[in-house]
Amino acid sequence: MQQQLITTVTLAKAVDVKPASIRTALWRHGHYCGLRPIRLENGRLRWPADAVERLTAGASQ
Repeated sequence: MQQQLITTVTLAKAVDVKPASIRTALWRHGHYCGLRPIRLENGRLRWPADAVERLTAGASQ
């Protein structure tokens, strides 16, 4: 079974930040809040679909 992936824009909307903030954090730190994307052959980034749940679960603790 293949892992479900979402775009940076979709992740940004779900966690209420700008997509540029996610890309900047990735560029500076190599991750966004501990999450690392999958880089496709065309250079675009895709994030695990469960990333939103992981981020929101960490914020509620």
